[in-house]
Amino acid sequence: MKLLNNKTMLKDQYSPIRFAVIFVILFVAFYYFNIFYLGLTTPANHYIAFLNNHLNYIQWLKWALLYCSKKTLIALGYTTITNDEDLLVAGYHHIKIAYSCLGLGVMSFLTAFIIAYPKPLKQKLIFWASGIIIIQLLNIIRFIILALYWRPQTNKIIDHHIIFNTVIYIIIIISLYLWTKHDFKPTKKYEKN
Repeated sequence: MKLLNNKTMLKDQYSPIRFAVIFVILFVAFYYFNIFYLGLTTPANHYIAFLNNHLNYIQWLKWALLYCSKKTLIALGYTTITNDEDLLVAGYHHIKIAYSCLGLGVMSFLTAFIIAYPKPLKQKLIFWASGIIIIQLLNIIRFIILALYWRPQTNKIIDHHIIFNTVIYIIIIISLYLWTKHDFKPTKKYEKN
């Protein structure tokens, strides 16, 4: 009798349609939850001060990205000034970090795919953590390049958000392909009765 390993059992439990449905539902839920949460933490109609003051993960991410960008620029010999949403490099340029700059949509896509895809939990966690770190490292590099070289007055035709998102999605798609490519190899182990 052929032994079924965990990978084969996982594969048998999932169909492509089931994967697609779970992926779409999770992606939409994560994507719109972030937008909804932004609304709750931004002073306006549905503002909740407690969430903004104590559980504002969107602001924490923005702060972390600005902090890492600033420290990297300082290590490279530049003088920088930051506040809650701005990065200024003395003698160069100023950038404002908005919600759309944080990569939450890309992270929602990656997270939904990984959760929906049938793989063991340990592999999912390692790939997810690596993916999130790489996305945000690339985001920091983008902020540094924009602060040093981006001139919005002369670059009105090119939208750096579209360029960044395109590059990130290409990297994610290639990574997901490689992550799933060698999955579910048939086992050659047999058990004797």
